[in-house]
Amino acid sequence: MRTHDVLIVGGGPVGVMLAVALADRGLDAVVWEARVDDPAHSRALGVHPPSIDLFDRLGLADDLLADAVRIRRGIARSGTRTMGVVPFDRASSRWPFVAAVPQDRTESVLRTGLARRREDALRRGVRFVGLEQRDEDVVVQGVGDEGPVVVAARFVVGADGTRSAVRAALGVDTRARDLPDRYVMGDFADTTGHGSDAVIHLERTGVVESFPLPAGRRRFVVHTGSERRPTAPVTADVVARLVSDRTGSPVDATTSTMTSAFGVRRRLATRTVVGRVVLIGDAAHEISPIGGQGMNLGWLDGHALETEIAVAVKRRGGRVLDPTTFARFEAGRARAAVRAARQAEWNTALGRPVGGGTARARDLALRAVLRAPSRHVLASVYAMRWA
Repeated sequence: MRTHDVLIVGGGPVGVMLAVALADRGLDAVVWEARVDDPAHSRALGVHPPSIDLFDRLGLADDLLADAVRIRRGIARSGTRTMGVVPFDRASSRWPFVAAVPQDRTESVLRTGLARRREDALRRGVRFVGLEQRDEDVVVQGVGDEGPVVVAARFVVGADGTRSAVRAALGVDTRARDLPDRYVMGDFADTTGHGSDAVIHLERTGVVESFPLPAGRRRFVVHTGSERRPTAPVTADVVARLVSDRTGSPVDATTSTMTSAFGVRRRLATRTVVGRVVLIGDAAHEISPIGGQGMNLGWLDGHALETEIAVAVKRRGGRVLDPTTFARFEAGRARAAVRAARQAEWNTALGRPVGGGTARARDLALRAVLRAPSRHVLASVYAMRWA
C-alpha cells in the first residue's frame, strides 16, 4: 500500500488550493472528491486581497482575475440617500479591490493549476468512509466506482464541508447556533447602472445586497425575515419583485440564471487537530455567508497549514509526530474563525428589518462612520486584512 505525504478529503476550492500549494513544496498530496460533476451554480463570489495574494504566489492570479469584476468600493444606501462609501484603495497596495468571481470559475482555475502540477492528484468519485490512525501514518478507507479504496498518508486534511465526514469519523463535536435570519438570492442581468460597485441597501423591510458579476450580470441577496423555511417557492419572479420593491430598481426576472434560499448558522468545531488529521474550511467552521468570508477563511486556513505540514513531512519523512506540531496552527485559526463569525453576525444583524426610530439611529451612526477616516479601517476589516 502506497503512503502519500498528504491525503486531502474534499475537492472544493479550499482542498484543491491546499493541494496546489503542497505540490509546489514538492509534497505528494492527493485529493478525494465524492462528486463526479462540477457544481452547477456558484454561491461564493468575493475573493479578498489576502486570498489574491495566495493565488499570485501559486502563479494563478492572472487566470483568476482575467474575467473578474474588480470591486473598488462598496456603497451603503437607505431609500434614495447614499449614507457613505467604503473604498478599498488602501486595503491592499497591490490588490486595491475585492475580485468578484463566480465560484465555479474559481474552482476551474484551481483544478487547472493542480492538473498542471500533477494530472492525477484529484481523484473524483471517491467517497471517504473512515480512517485509522497509526504511529507513523493514517490508513484511510473510501469507496469509488470500482469498489473499496484504501490508502495510507502521513497526514490527512478534512476539507469536506459543513457536513464533514472526516470530522464525524474523528468524533469531534461542534458548537452550533442557528440564527433566525433567512435570505433569498438570485443572479440577473444588471440594469442598475452601478457598474463595478457593490451596493448595500439598508431598508426598513430588510437589507438588499447587490454585487456585480462578470458578463454584465448582478447578484442580489435579500433578507426575507425569520422564517425557517420559505412559505413559497423561491422563483426568479419572487426575488426580482423583492429587489424592485425595496430598491426601486427594476429587475428582469426572465434574465435569471440562478435563485436559491438559505439560512444562517454558526458552527465551530471544538477541535481542529486530532493526531495526524486536521480540519480546515467549512469542516472546521461554518459562519454566516453575509460578508463573503467563508471561502477566503478556508484558503487562509490552508495557507497556515501548508508550512506546518511541510516541516512535519521533512522531519524524518513525517513518520515521527511531535504532539505540538499543529498546536500553533490550531490556536491561530480558532481565533480567526471566532473573529470572522462575530464579524459575519454583525453584518447579519445590521441588515435585519428595523422600525422607524431604530432605522434612523442606525442610519445616523453609519453615516458618521462612513464619512470619517475610520471608513478606511472598515475597508481593511471587510477585505480581511486581519485574517
